[in-house]
Amino acid sequence: MVHMHLIRSPPLSHPLLTAPIGSSLWKLAGPTTAVMIAQTFVAIAETFIFGRMGTDALAGFALVFPFMMMMTMMAAGGMGGGVAAAMARAMGAGRHEDARALVLHALALGAVLACVFTFLAWTVAPTLYRLLGGEGRSLDHALIYSHVLFSGALLIWANFFLSALLRGGGDAATPGRYMLFSSIAQVPLSYVLALGVGDWPGLGMAGPALSSLLTSAVSALLQARALWSGKLGFVPALAGLRLQGRLFWDILRVGLIASFSAFTANLTAMLVTGLVGRFGVAALAGYGIGVRLEFMLVPLAFGIGSGLTTLVGVAAGANDWRRAVRAAWTGSLVAGLGIGVFGWIVAVLPEGWARLFTSDPQVVAATVAYVTHVAPFYCLFGVGMTLSFASQGAGRMTAPFFAGIARLCIATVGGWFAIESLGWGLQGVFIAIAVGMITFGSLIAGPLLVHPWRARA
Repeated sequence: MVHMHLIRSPPLSHPLLTAPIGSSLWKLAGPTTAVMIAQTFVAIAETFIFGRMGTDALAGFALVFPFMMMMTMMAAGGMGGGVAAAMARAMGAGRHEDARALVLHALALGAVLACVFTFLAWTVAPTLYRLLGGEGRSLDHALIYSHVLFSGALLIWANFFLSALLRGGGDAATPGRYMLFSSIAQVPLSYVLALGVGDWPGLGMAGPALSSLLTSAVSALLQARALWSGKLGFVPALAGLRLQGRLFWDILRVGLIASFSAFTANLTAMLVTGLVGRFGVAALAGYGIGVRLEFMLVPLAFGIGSGLTTLVGVAAGANDWRRAVRAAWTGSLVAGLGIGVFGWIVAVLPEGWARLFTSDPQVVAATVAYVTHVAPFYCLFGVGMTLSFASQGAGRMTAPFFAGIARLCIATVGGWFAIESLGWGLQGVFIAIAVGMITFGSLIAGPLLVHPWRARA
C-alpha cells in the first residue's frame, strides 16, 4: 500500500512565521542568489565555447537566445514564482493536503507548458529565427541547438518547478545546492560535448544543448528525491488524486501575470535595442556595455525576490499581513540599497567602467551617456523588481502588471518621441529608459506604501 500520510504531525505554525525576518530572508535568498551568479558565469563560459566554434555558431546561439530566455524566465520566475507562491500560502495556512496535492498540479502544469514550448520550437521558431536575420550556416546552427534543447524542455521545466516547490515550502538550501552543482558541472560538460576530446570531434551546437538537458535532469532527480523523502514535512501525493481547478488557479493567478511581466521586460529590451540601433554600431556597442551592469545586478534582485515570494507567501497564507508587508519592505530596501550603491559608483566613474571593455572613443561616449542617465535609478529598479516577487507571494499582482506595461510604453514610445519630436537623439532614448525605471519602481512601491496589503473582505 502506498504511504500517503504525513511523516510527522504539522507544527502549530510555520517556522517562517516566527523566525526573524532578516535571518529568514538570508537563508532563503542566499542559495538562490548563488545559483543565479553561477548561471551568469555559465552563460559567459558557453559564449566562449560557441566562439571557439566560429562566428556562425555565435550568431546561431544569438538567434535562439531570446526564445530560450523567454522559456527560462517563465519556468524560473514567472510560472515558477506562481508555484512557489501557491506552496508558500498553503504551508502558511496549514493546508497540508493542498500542499501535497500542489506537487502533482505543478508538475502536470509544467509538463503541459514544456510541450507547448517544444511544439513552438519545431513549428514557429524557425520562422522567428529567419525574421531575426538568420540565414545560411548561422540558421543551421540555430536550428540544431534549438531542436535539441527544446525537445528536452520537459527536463528544464521539471527542474525549475521542483525547485519552486521546495523554495515555496521554505527550503531554498536544497534546490540551491543541487542547481549550483549542476551549473558548475555544465561548463566542462558543454566544452567536451561541443568541441570533443582526443580523437572524438564532439557534437558541435548540439553539445551545449545536451549538456543543459543532462544537468537539468540530474538536478531534477536529486530535488525529487529530496521532496519525496519528506524534506518539507510530507510525502507528495500523486496516485489517487483528482486534479482540481482551484489548485491550478492558485498557481496560474500569479504565474500568468508574472509571465506576462517577463514578456514585457523582454519586449522592452528588444524595442529599446532597435531604437539605439538607429544611431549606429558604436551606439549599440556602448548601450550593450552599459546595460551589462544591469544584467550583472539582476541576480541580486532575483535572489532576494525569490526569498520574498516564500516569506511573504507563508505570512499571507497565515493571514499575517503585517508581517508580509514588513518582510516585503525589508527585502526590497536591502536590494534597492545594494543595487543602488553599485549603480551610483559606476555613475560617478562611468568612463572607467566603459574602458574595461573598449578603447573606442565613440563607444566610450555612448556608454558614458547610458550610465550617467540610467545607473543612478537602478535602486528603484531593484526595489520594484523585488517587490514584484513579494507581490507573487501575496497574490497581489495588479501593481506589477501595470508597472511593467508603463515601463514598456515609456521606454519605447517615450524614446521614439524623444528622438522624433524633441530631437534629443541617443540621450533622449536613455532618458526614456531612466524614466521608465523610475515609473516601474514607483508604481509598485507607491500603492504598497499608501495602501498596505490586508486581508480581502
